[in-house]
Amino acid sequence: MKMPKVSLLEWQKRFECENACIETLIKVRWPDGFVCPQCASRKCSFIVTRKSYQCSQCHHQTCANAGTIFHSTNLPLVKWFWAIYLAAADKGGISALRLSKHIGVSWITAQRMLRRIRTVMAHRDSIYRLENLIEFDDALVGGRKAGKRGRGAAGKKPVLLAVERRENHARFMAAEVTEAISKKNVKEFLLRHIKPGQVIRTDAFPALNVVAKDHSHEKKVTPPKKAAEWLPLVHIVIGNLKIFLNGTFHGVTSKYLQEYVDEFCYRFNRRFWEDELLMRLLNACLSHCPAKS
Repeated sequence: MKMPKVSLLEWQKRFECENACIETLIKVRWPDGFVCPQCASRKCSFIVTRKSYQCSQCHHQTCANAGTIFHSTNLPLVKWFWAIYLAAADKGGISALRLSKHIGVSWITAQRMLRRIRTVMAHRDSIYRLENLIEFDDALVGGRKAGKRGRGAAGKKPVLLAVERRENHARFMAAEVTEAISKKNVKEFLLRHIKPGQVIRTDAFPALNVVAKDHSHEKKVTPPKKAAEWLPLVHIVIGNLKIFLNGTFHGVTSKYLQEYVDEFCYRFNRRFWEDELLMRLLNACLSHCPAKS
């Protein structure tokens, strides 16, 4: 679905107050009117003192932000909307420290907001699967200690990456942090991110031989200096990922690495619709319902 382009001034005007943000949330959550999450009844009454809706049939009470990423938040939705804008507006992303200064919250609050937004990004991309010719490789990210390079380097985290190749151009991608480049982890990655029966091009690393079970596997022994010739697009993406992590965020810990990788993938996969990214992310955040634990 095509989304409109929105400038900073238009965003400020459209979401200038709390009521405007709540109305937008309600419109996205209940486009055809209120629906009770318990019994699906459409009749309700609004309790002004609690700012909640009460179902006329089962008397269940719910707020417009219940079950969303804004659930139980003490922050105004205006600040949430600005956090979404700032997270989407710059292709390099925004750090928690910078966000905290922009919207007037603590660093830890800004970090938690960005983590919720990245959860939405990851969920959106998890819906799709890659297809056609795919370049597949791994990368090692992080680690500031001097010493061995490549596989086996200390302090680094392996990341599996797959990139669709269409007429020598990259289309969509998927990436996932893993504990090790093993057959088991590779197989699980393929099941989650790639449609069965595709053509997958890799180097000749033994753990990647599992690709041949469900796909057409094209592999070639590639010395490090020539790896970019056989898998050019995925190596460009790996380089861009490292620039993204070391630029805006000055590196990240392995504990949160997957979240930043998810954000990179989300931006990369929507680079053709950069003008629409603001409203796409807002719509995703408003409609996303976190899975119950």
